[in-house]
Amino acid sequence: MPKKLLQELKGYQIVGNHSAVKTCLWLKKSIKDEGVCYKQKFYGIRSHRCLQMTPALVCNLNCIHCWRPLKLLPRLRSWDSPEYVVEESIKAQYRLLSGFRGTEGVNMRKLEEAYNPNQVAISLIGEPTLYPHLDELVERYNSMNMTTFVVTNATKPEVIEKIEPYQLYISLIAYSEESHISLNRPARSYWDEINESLRKMADKNSRTVLRITLIKDINMKPEKFSPLIEKASPTFVEVKAYMHLGYSRKRLEREAMPDHEHVKKFAEEISRITGYDIKDESEISRTVVLRCE
Repeated sequence: MPKKLLQELKGYQIVGNHSAVKTCLWLKKSIKDEGVCYKQKFYGIRSHRCLQMTPALVCNLNCIHCWRPLKLLPRLRSWDSPEYVVEESIKAQYRLLSGFRGTEGVNMRKLEEAYNPNQVAISLIGEPTLYPHLDELVERYNSMNMTTFVVTNATKPEVIEKIEPYQLYISLIAYSEESHISLNRPARSYWDEINESLRKMADKNSRTVLRITLIKDINMKPEKFSPLIEKASPTFVEVKAYMHLGYSRKRLEREAMPDHEHVKKFAEEISRITGYDIKDESEISRTVVLRCE
């Protein structure tokens, strides 16, 4: 793995040739009883028992709002097996958690539970659907009685059709091919594939989430997103503010980050147009969730 990439991924545990694990802010807060992730509040998972990982340190988009280092691994010649990635990702979580022993304020009961993760967030960095064995990876975690969330940019509809996670996310910032080109900045347009993925989402039996990331004065147009919501027919719509973090600061100003009131107003308009009801919100994460009953 390139030395420069390893430096940029400080705090990550690298797994094999192309995977990584990192403990998120909310796991750290939860084991100190300082708060929980909005995913616990909205979807019932336990923040301190969540393993956050990626099976693909590579992405096919170059999104304007992405806080991660965008120049990731070059094209890979070989891929690690799902069995290896699962086993080593859990070991990586153990190594990350070992640093919390003896830390002031840690709830030891929660820390012990964290060593037995029961939820996997397959997102973190990169695009997970580029890992050619994602369906087997998800199945492997599922077989261990772990719930799985997969977050994807929807550019690989054939993979979305195959995978069966507990909860499938499609993450959008674009609402048209033109906005896709300008905001996702792909090497070629994937707009047809994204629309096909939305259609395939509608056929899923699992819980599904359409996440819309809002960038102030750029894509806050609820009427443009409503046809995509109708096409995907997700269980939940998650409306979330862009956060001015990491590498995104090289491309966007801090003013591009909507405050929570802007997010709520957008969600209210989505509710009015689509019939989805606002169910909950997290002001600290600037997120509102809607559901169609």
